[in-house]
Amino acid sequence: MAKQSSISQSTSYRDIGEFWDAHDATEQGVDEAVAFDVELTSQRHYFAVDRDLCSRIRVLAVERGVSEETLLNLFLKERLDQCEQAQRRRLG
Repeated sequence: MAKQSSISQSTSYRDIGEFWDAHDATEQGVDEAVAFDVELTSQRHYFAVDRDLCSRIRVLAVERGVSEETLLNLFLKERLDQCEQAQRRRLG
């Protein structure tokens, strides 16, 4: 490493590591107020599943080597696509 580190003024990775072992980022720079928005909306929705269906889903998921969540999402997407196609045929 030929260049000198701007904060530690070190010229080797070892020296940089030793510098940061003894210091932390709060010792560097200027603290500035920052404003930002955070939107915490869930990307998941939970539904109650009948106990017997749950057992069947679990067995099938293991057999197919996927998670129960993945299996359910695949099944729901497939069925919704079928329902939407049937509705388009009736209306079209």
